[in-house]
Amino acid sequence: MTLTRDDRAAIADLIALHGHLVDSGQFDRLDELFTVDVVYDLEALGYGRLTGIDAIRDAAVALGDKNPVGHHVTNVLITDANGGDVEVSSKGFGVQADGSVGSVVYEDVVRREPQGWRIASRKVLPRRTPLQR
Repeated sequence: MTLTRDDRAAIADLIALHGHLVDSGQFDRLDELFTVDVVYDLEALGYGRLTGIDAIRDAAVALGDKNPVGHHVTNVLITDANGGDVEVSSKGFGVQADGSVGSVVYEDVVRREPQGWRIASRKVLPRRTPLQR
């Protein structure tokens, strides 16, 4: 599948929208980000694997004040993929209320749904050592 410029722009906007929605607590809009059956893999951070939008919403609400105050994404790489799914890799950093910052890599698979591009799976990998592959 060859992605158009419009596809690439829509996918980049999708990846950016995540931080805006979750940081402002707009969990009622998670369907704008994720497929209904999304798999959100937080195992590397010790939070397990979440399946479905409701599970993501419930986990975010349960985390409460321990949520980052800011999710920031950068270095977005969009790769054409066979079969309709598109791989997206990006780097992110989260700012906590106490000012501490953590760095992660997001490994996403996005899929075109009738309502637009949505994240079908996301794996969050912490970056804790320099020059880590």
